[in-house]
Amino acid sequence: MAVAVEGVRVRPKGSLSERFVRFWNKYLLFVYTGLAIVYLMAPVFVMALFSFNDPAGKSNFVWQGFSIDAWLSIFSVPGLQSAVTISLIIALFSTIVATILGTLIALALARHDFRGRSTTNLFIFLPMATPEIVLGASLLTLFVAIAAPPFFPLSAITILIAHIMFNISFVVVTVRARLAGFPVHLEEAAMDLGANELTTFRKVTFPLILPGVLAAALLAFSLSIDDFVITNFTAGGTVTFPMFIYAQARIGIPPQVNVVGTIIFLAAVGLVALATVGSRRRAMRDEAMARAHAAKEGP
Repeated sequence: MAVAVEGVRVRPKGSLSERFVRFWNKYLLFVYTGLAIVYLMAPVFVMALFSFNDPAGKSNFVWQGFSIDAWLSIFSVPGLQSAVTISLIIALFSTIVATILGTLIALALARHDFRGRSTTNLFIFLPMATPEIVLGASLLTLFVAIAAPPFFPLSAITILIAHIMFNISFVVVTVRARLAGFPVHLEEAAMDLGANELTTFRKVTFPLILPGVLAAALLAFSLSIDDFVITNFTAGGTVTFPMFIYAQARIGIPPQVNVVGTIIFLAAVGLVALATVGSRRRAMRDEAMARAHAAKEGP
């Protein structure tokens, strides 16, 4: 028995080109995002893959076979351990100093209107706009012209000073972006309830800008640990991890370098993940406290 159904509009499938256009419009963003992720992560994947390589000679550019020897003897290459240690120490201290100074400068520029504010903004952006080779040569000239400790002779201290200098600019820009939409009324409410400036900053301001501060610190650490151009001008006889890689590239980079790079990458990803999880937990906690307070007050 056939039943006729009236009033039901059947959507035409259209031609093949029309269906392709609909499919492309629907999944364009996903395809573009996937290709971008693959493009960005392909070098990291190759680096991690070749950390398990078993090269026949000194060169680690051709896959020879799977091996974990490089992971079991990371610092067996002469000079690698000291280079990594120096890079980590310089990156850690430059990050701490640059983050503190940059956060204070960002707060001053975002909150206060003072004489020379525009000039300060200009000088903050100069290290970011200046080519690294020009910045490195300028710092070398400055240190040699001073010709007195700790600026001369060149050492790890001069590298630290240079890294703090260019890291401050990136910290200021990152923290200022966080302060752009800062809810000032929360600080005013805290001070109306009796909190002083220090308590307001510790209990209200700093927790709200903490994600921006952490992002700035991670950026400063990454810029410091992999900088080569400026470090090469200000290092003297000090050898950092990027300088060690450059020296080894002429005779063959050992797989232990890939191991160290993979560990640094995984550590950075882990820190970002922890910061993201912590930020979400704080947001959920604050939302739960706000709901509980609203329920307690009643309609």
